[in-house]
This record gives sequence, structure tokens and C-alpha cells, in this order.
Amino acid sequence: MTHLANEIRIFGLEVLDWLLGVAGDEVVSCAGGWVKTLKCFLSLLGWQSEATSKWSAPKSFGKADSKMQVKQMGTLAAFLRTGLFHAQAKTSIVASESSFPLWQTEHHVLSGRSNAYAHLNLFGASRDEETEMYEDREDRQRVFHDRAETAVVVGLEQATKGGGELGRAAAQLRKAVKEGMADFYREETAMP
Repeated sequence: MTHLANEIRIFGLEVLDWLLGVAGDEVVSCAGGWVKTLKCFLSLLGWQSEATSKWSAPKSFGKADSKMQVKQMGTLAAFLRTGLFHAQAKTSIVASESSFPLWQTEHHVLSGRSNAYAHLNLFGASRDEETEMYEDREDRQRVFHDRAETAVVVGLEQATKGGGELGRAAAQLRKAVKEGMADFYREETAMP
């Protein structure tokens, strides 16, 4: 996605789109898959966060680059939908509500996560947020809010002013961010 040739960048975005469609949960929850890909998209689109804005100037897009930016924003929207939205319901072996003695079985079964107590970091090395695995949607929401949301919102404001195809892509991306982060803000305001 960062190659100099336009055709290769477009192909890289198409491969990521395909990969999100086939194995989206694995893409966003693998080690480094969430933070590194977000950082890559922010640099591709020229949307700088506070930490990186002091080192580089914002990028201005001409008409030739606007089609590439539309494709990048579309792929970023698909990436955010995969990472921030609730996963599709999977079939479960948990008993239904009608079986009397097994009312709250889902609270007593083994976790589906590979390392259910990873958040405790009991025996691991010091944490590196960039290469860490984010298997939970809530963790991905928190990292997105802390590291990328302000840059994306500011970038979307600039892209929306462009109008046309760029404005439509920005509207789709804004919708993905708004819907993906909706319950994150409810939890944040509910805390005392």
C-alpha cells in the first residue's frame, strides 16, 4: 500500500479488501494488525496525529491522487467496520433460556480467546502497544480513540470539503467511525 507505483498501491488495497472479507477478524486481531495498519492508513492519507504532525507537513492531494485517496478511504472504512463493529453471531453450544438448570452457562464456559488473562501481563515482557494483539473489540475501540480518532475526524472534515467522489467516500468513512464507536462513548459517559 505504500509502494511508489499507483498500480501496486491499488492492488495492495484490493488484497486488503479481499483479506478483510475472507478473514477479517484475524486481520484486525493479529499481532500488530490493528495499530500498524491504522498508522499506515493515516500516513497514506496524510492525516497526522498530534505525535506525528510535528515531524511532517500535511499532504495536499491533486486531482490525480483523489481517486487513490477515495480507494484508500474505502478500504479504511472496511477495515474499521471489521475492527470496531460487533462480530457476527457465531453458533454456540450454550443452552437456551428454556433449559432450567443451565441459565447462565455462557459465564461458566471456557473463553474463546487464545490467552484469556493476557490483560494481566503476569509473565510477559513489557508491553509494546504497536505490536500487541487486540482480540477484543473494546480494546480496538480504546486504541482507535487514543491514537487515531482525532486525526481521522480532522482529515474527514478536510475531505468532505472536497465534495464529489471524495466527499462520498468521506461520508462512508464517517458513518463507519460513528457506528463503530457509538457504544464506546456510552460506556465512557456512564462511568462516575
